[in-house]
Amino acid sequence: MTFALGLLPLILLLLGFPVFIVLLTAATCALVFFMNVPLSALHQTMYGSIDAYPLLAIPFFLYAGELMGRGTVAQRIVDVVQSGVGSVRGSLGVTTVGTSAIFGAISGASAATVATVGRIMLPAMRRAGYPEKFSAGLITSVGAIDIIIPPSIPMIVYGAAAQESVPRLYAAGVLPGLLIAGLLTLYVMFQARRSGFAKGVPFDFAVFRRSLGRGVWALGAPVIILGGIYGGVFSPTEAAGVACVYAALVTRLVYRDIGWRDVLDSATTTAMFTAQILIIIACAAVFSWLLTVNQVPAHIIAWIQERQLSSWMILLTLNVLLLLVGCVLDPLSAILILSPLLVPIVKAAGIDTVHFGIIVMVNLAIGLFHPPFGLNIFVAQSVLRMELKVIYQGILPFLGVYLVALALITYIPAISLVGVRLFMGA
Repeated sequence: MTFALGLLPLILLLLGFPVFIVLLTAATCALVFFMNVPLSALHQTMYGSIDAYPLLAIPFFLYAGELMGRGTVAQRIVDVVQSGVGSVRGSLGVTTVGTSAIFGAISGASAATVATVGRIMLPAMRRAGYPEKFSAGLITSVGAIDIIIPPSIPMIVYGAAAQESVPRLYAAGVLPGLLIAGLLTLYVMFQARRSGFAKGVPFDFAVFRRSLGRGVWALGAPVIILGGIYGGVFSPTEAAGVACVYAALVTRLVYRDIGWRDVLDSATTTAMFTAQILIIIACAAVFSWLLTVNQVPAHIIAWIQERQLSSWMILLTLNVLLLLVGCVLDPLSAILILSPLLVPIVKAAGIDTVHFGIIVMVNLAIGLFHPPFGLNIFVAQSVLRMELKVIYQGILPFLGVYLVALALITYIPAISLVGVRLFMGA
């Protein structure tokens, strides 16, 4: 059994097999050779794992983000943020951070933010004389905020895997996401002063008002989504459906950015992305079920209890594990594989699972731009035509900023939980 659930998945991953094949092969091998269980349990568990109401939000949020990404929504958000930043030194970098945070509250997909915002901001930063390494590092890393700020697709998956409330996770993610955005802004301003970056155009209320008027419909998406959820109007899944309708109306009828053909193409792209996500969820569910049946989480908890590790040591150990896993696996795969193992551990240690969920998100956000396999690195390389060497050099200081934020979020639970009390009243 150790071979099927431990060695075989590791071997297949090192050989470069897709994650869903790795998990499905390991589960099938365990059922056929090591367990006296009918193979019908395989497809029953796979189907049951995706037959979950909260998961309906995934294709809806993906579709809304795809529609918004095809039009001028990102440019309108850039204009609003840039006109509001004013003459701050390093204003283009600050604008990049602010735009990415807002766009992330619409799409919830990190790679989409890197590609969409990067296409707009990179040429502007080059014209302003920003160092290539700094621009590469900022654009590649700042998109990772999107899996922390709601509506986050990985949070939905964690909520399903850990049996935790998605609205509570969304509420907990607001302040940590803003904290990271704030720390990135401070670093950008520090680097701008140190390197002598140009100042922006002085604040002009008339210009800001015009930009806000042009971008008000784009900015309305996160307000409607989060306001509806915490106002008790609809659930996160229903909010995702509302986001789809809103995105279609804004991009097709209000801004007239796209045609009906683009609406259909967006649906096709979304269907493909959704299939990729759901097949990983289905295969990971079987693997997780086998781990639970074989009492792997129980053995790990017993091992930790024998060594009498304190909560802060457990969190430190889990952070190191998550950072290592995040370097080689995408967030969804990491969540689905590790949640059945780690959630029982944190519960036994008395750690809030909502707080732990945000810790998981921050760790996996770092993995999105951490060398050597961070997804955002390859998006920046292919879409923005950046060199890998430049990206690797540029992300190092931003990696340090995220690690500082991770330490604060890990050991100051109030940063996460205050949002739950504020928005959920509990």
